[in-house]
Amino acid sequence: MKVLGISAYYHDSAAALVAGGEIVAAAHEERFSRRKHDPRFPAGAIRFCLSRSGLSLRDLDAVVFYDKPLLKFERLIETYRAFVPRGVAQFVTAMPVWMKEKLFLREVLRKEMAQALGRESTKAWKPGTNGPELLFSEHHLSHAASAFFPSPFREAAIVTVDGVGEWATGTIARGEGSSITLFREQHFPHSVGLLYSALTYFLGFKVNSGEYKLMGLAPYGDPASSRVADYENRIRERLVDVKEDGSIWLNMEYFDFAAGLKMIRESKLEELFGFVLRKEEDELQSHHCDLALAIQRVTEDIVLKLAGEAKRLTGSSNLCLAGGVALNCVANAAVLRSGLFDGLFIQPAAGDAGGALGAALAVSCIRGGRERRVDGRGDAMKGSFLGPDYSEADVEGVARRHSAPFLKFDDFDRLCDEVAGLLDDGKVVGWFQGRMEWGPRALGNRSILADARNPEMQKKLNLAIKYREGFRPFAPVVPEEDARKYFEISVPSPYMLLVADVVPERRRPLPDGYRAGGWREQLYFERSDIPAVTHIDFSARLQTVSRATNERYWKVLKAFERRTGCAVLVNTSFNVRGEPIVCTPDDAYRCFMATEMDFLVMGNCLFDKEEQDRTAGKWKREFEKD
Repeated sequence: MKVLGISAYYHDSAAALVAGGEIVAAAHEERFSRRKHDPRFPAGAIRFCLSRSGLSLRDLDAVVFYDKPLLKFERLIETYRAFVPRGVAQFVTAMPVWMKEKLFLREVLRKEMAQALGRESTKAWKPGTNGPELLFSEHHLSHAASAFFPSPFREAAIVTVDGVGEWATGTIARGEGSSITLFREQHFPHSVGLLYSALTYFLGFKVNSGEYKLMGLAPYGDPASSRVADYENRIRERLVDVKEDGSIWLNMEYFDFAAGLKMIRESKLEELFGFVLRKEEDELQSHHCDLALAIQRVTEDIVLKLAGEAKRLTGSSNLCLAGGVALNCVANAAVLRSGLFDGLFIQPAAGDAGGALGAALAVSCIRGGRERRVDGRGDAMKGSFLGPDYSEADVEGVARRHSAPFLKFDDFDRLCDEVAGLLDDGKVVGWFQGRMEWGPRALGNRSILADARNPEMQKKLNLAIKYREGFRPFAPVVPEEDARKYFEISVPSPYMLLVADVVPERRRPLPDGYRAGGWREQLYFERSDIPAVTHIDFSARLQTVSRATNERYWKVLKAFERRTGCAVLVNTSFNVRGEPIVCTPDDAYRCFMATEMDFLVMGNCLFDKEEQDRTAGKWKREFEKD
């Protein structure tokens, strides 16, 4: 079967195409529209997927949407009824949109496809009669399929956890062969994802995009302080009742997402924690860090309990994870360390974008009876390099358009040696190669690289390159075979979805009273011999690189190791605050020129900032807050 999957209309719209059981292409709409977390119909992503596969709409067997709007509509109506009169304002706001668009999604999708692909190719499309069927997959089935079907396991327990789909906020299932069997389901409004998002909002970050900031802030909380323990107790006693099987019950007196227009009832949480809701522009204080640590601990406990229940119900030695909460790499690492499972696979696009892929795989495998190809050599995600790529001619065309001088290398190994020297000299290099990554992480094809040994690099990257908050940590990248020399990890981490501690012999002793100051005082201590990627608690969100998956990326790491004796670099996504990761060579060049990046590599071409036209104000722009 040839199946196009679509996710849209909430956040992180995306499209994915599966043919003959193989993942051919997948992309986020934001990468084409340049609108971060774009929720709109993924016209650009669909056009790319079809173009990459060489297929037209008529060649497809099915187009599948990642959730079921009528079930979601039922949940909304039941929720408004349950919370009368509190739900009136949200009902009045939401219903016109539902009646105009989402309730009649089948027709909306047909019209959107016509606009995206041209009316000539779609005007006579009657799903299932003279073209592909139009199908709808349940939201958490899409998540489960996105994790299990590309996994390297013949059978596995599956845990999905997010904010909410139709009714479900989390599920436990078992995958075997081409089937998925559901065991447990948690229902709205009781949601781990919404609990975490509520505290994200209370701490001054945006819902659906700021949760990873809360995760990065948590280590600045003092793990030995009585305040963290007190906050954790208040969360457990007043906000959420956590059961031993991982199911939860939220006290809705403190939340407003079910019936109101905000995530929380602000005055209730302010009374509970003893401080006012933080605004985005407010300075972070130690109590904010301590609350972040407390909710992170509660979340990890819930995820661990869910994993334990999945083990009990399925008896499997393997676990697959998906849903937005599966992007919490600290909780993922806790599951790994627990030893509950021998094998762990996490969908790289674990959030809603990944639902497009899961929906396509669910139709291909479950409905189409496609036998999965499991050969024991790894997952089927192709390193998550599923987006568009561009030729040397494309790169040179951009250079001509911007009158941009560059040096082209005929020998890629020599280019890697040159880049290794630049990185060793403290330069920051944009790295643009091959197919764009699928998922929220840059994995080496749309990355910014820097020297992890440089104690000033975290500050430089945050303030002069990424234009973001100074507390934000950076991820290390290391060849897979060298990972254990630097990090306490026993498995590969190709998708940057696990944290691991720096090995003790590389750590630096910290002064007495290290935790006594605020987060800024703690920020720039040299905690290891790779300080730019060592977080305040000695952890790092790690990416390991296999030569078989991404030889070019692996080669630049090995070139740096030959020159310096260190195989670790900083890898951060090739974008700035408030913008999506770059997609095209033009996106990359514009981002390079608008920041204080020193060099840009696209394919075999090296651009030196000192040689570019930096006419005053030509590239300057204001960066949006993310």
